[in-house]
This record gives sequence, structure tokens and C-alpha cells, in this order.
Amino acid sequence: MAADAAEEIRGTAHGTAPVPLSVLDLVTVGAGYTASDALRTSVRIARLAESRGFHRYWVAEHHSMPGVASSSPAVILAHLAAHTDRIRLGSGGVMLPNHAPLVIAEQFGTLEAMAPGRIDLGLGRAPGTDGATAAALRRTERLHEGADDFPQQLAELIRFLDDGFPDGHPYGRIHAVPGPVQATSPGGVQSPHRPPVWLLGSSGFSARLAGTLGLPFAFAHHFSAQNTVPALDLYRESFRPSAVLDAPHTLIGVSALAADDEREARRQVLAAALNMVRLRTGRPGLVPTPEEAEAYDFSPVERDFVTSWNANVVHGTPDEVRAGLDLLQKRTGADELMLTANAHGPDVRLRSYELIADAYGLPTPA
Repeated sequence: MAADAAEEIRGTAHGTAPVPLSVLDLVTVGAGYTASDALRTSVRIARLAESRGFHRYWVAEHHSMPGVASSSPAVILAHLAAHTDRIRLGSGGVMLPNHAPLVIAEQFGTLEAMAPGRIDLGLGRAPGTDGATAAALRRTERLHEGADDFPQQLAELIRFLDDGFPDGHPYGRIHAVPGPVQATSPGGVQSPHRPPVWLLGSSGFSARLAGTLGLPFAFAHHFSAQNTVPALDLYRESFRPSAVLDAPHTLIGVSALAADDEREARRQVLAAALNMVRLRTGRPGLVPTPEEAEAYDFSPVERDFVTSWNANVVHGTPDEVRAGLDLLQKRTGADELMLTANAHGPDVRLRSYELIADAYGLPTPA
């Protein structure tokens, strides 16, 4: 079990990539497109990623953002499982304080039954939204308690996944189904797999917790780049071998966009940056077109934000993106790079992953 779990976590690098490459999907919705269009694009990208040797495909939980249609990762992952055969699918991540641990154990047990041996459960402690929306999700105004209770929620979730509550525990007679209890029922046969648990973070809290528990750690470099190296160092320093891993294992999320020419890449990332400007100033909306971004009158403060934001987006021609990713992997020592292509149009995102796969010589479909 431990060896299988470790192999599912580590993956294999293909072509000339220094480490396995994966995809993070925010299911972005551009101006002029619908959520249905965005979800169809997710299927197209997942199929491309599978055919080109990307290791995994994760979906992130966000709420109350018109330009991000990934409010329900488990539902989207079930859809993607029906349209793929081999690629690992998972959450990048589920925001655990928004949910009861038993519900998550049931949802991901169901996904595991749908796609045996292909499901990852990445967990975060942030709300994935603003405070008012988090309060509506959690039915409480005491939001800090959800974050503070994260280690206890995590322990409860793992026990539900493993059917591991001790005798006498209040939840000892409660079972997450589908799950291990089915193997102990008369005539029961249960899959040997259960989704590997990853901890996600953008600061040191989850890094230290992941290390202490011996779990794999994924860091959100794409929106917290200044904290990447310190958090990875803290994780490695805190790491204790476990039944899951005998050594630290890290993944970083990276904003990366390749285009056929450098100017087009710059236009696309400018549009994505304008979307972030609006989000950070309380005006979330659909991802604007490059034309709208080029015509937008950025204030000096907004221009500074765009410059800072895009400094951490690896973008340009395929060769430029490959060189940037190689440098980032070498600087951070990450064991896996998870790429997210934020752009207005579906075809631009799909083309970016295709160009990056070509740049690294990843396998081509037979």
C-alpha cells in the first residue's frame, strides 16, 4: 500500500522535462464564453494532457468568482474521469474548512470507485473566496476557527478515509461509503487504493504540518512566489518519514503560458493580469479579452501590480517558457511542476499546453 501510494505521488518525467509536468485547472471563463464552454475546454485540456504524458490534472476550489467555474471540484472531477482513462485526477485543492470531513471522504471515495487508482485529494485551509462567501459556505461568522481547526479536521478526514476510528470513539460506528468498511462486510471486496492526501499551502503553516505528518506538499507559487523557497525549506526541515513517504516530495503550481510568438504571449498574460487587478480590488468578473486589456487605462498602482504579478508568470515562446520552467525547478528543487495557463480564450490555453509538451519532447499520441 505504501509503495503504491508513493508511486502514485512521485510520477515519471517524460521527454527532456526535469521533473513530471502536470496541469492545474481553474476552469476560467472568458468574456463572451459560458461556464459550459469552460467545462468543455477542461475536457479538451485533460485529454491533451493525458495523451502527452502529463502526470496529473487538478481542479481548484473557488467561490463567487464569475471568471472561475470551479466551485465544485468533485463534480468536475467525475466529469473528467468519464472522459479520460489514465491521467491522475484530483483537487488542487478542496478547501477543507468549507466542508464536513465525512462529506469529503464520501465524495472522494466515490471518485476513487469511478476511477480506481487515479484520484488525488489535495487539501487547503483557505476559504477559496472572500470572507462573506466563506461565512455563507460554513454557516458561521467565526472564520478563524475553521483555519485553526484544520489539523483536527485533517485527522478526522484521514480516519474516515481509512475507516480508522478507534473503538469507543463517537464516530467509531460511522463509515465513509464507498470505503474500506465494504471490504469487512460479509462477501465484501474493496479496492486496495485510497486517494493519496496532499497538503496545499501558500505560507508556512501547511508546509510544517505536511512535513510533520510525512505527507506530500504542494505550494501555490503562482500567487505567492515570494514565499515559495522558504515554505519548501520549512517543509523539508520538518519532514518525518511516514507510511506514505520516506522522503519529502514537493509540487509547485506555476502560471505558464506559451504562444507561437512572444507578443501574443504578452497580450494574453496582460488580460489575465487585468482580471487579477479587478479581483484584488473587489471587482471580480470574467477574464477580459486581450484587446480590452490593451485599451484599459491602468493607474500607476495597478501598473505596478501588473508588473509584479507578471514577473512570476512564465510566458513567451515555447523555448522561453521551457527555459523559465527549468530555471524555476532548479531554484526551488520542486519534484513536480503543475502548470496553470490563465488566458481569455479556450484555444489559447489548449495551445499553450501543446507547445510546452512539444518543447519538452513529451510523448505524442500513437
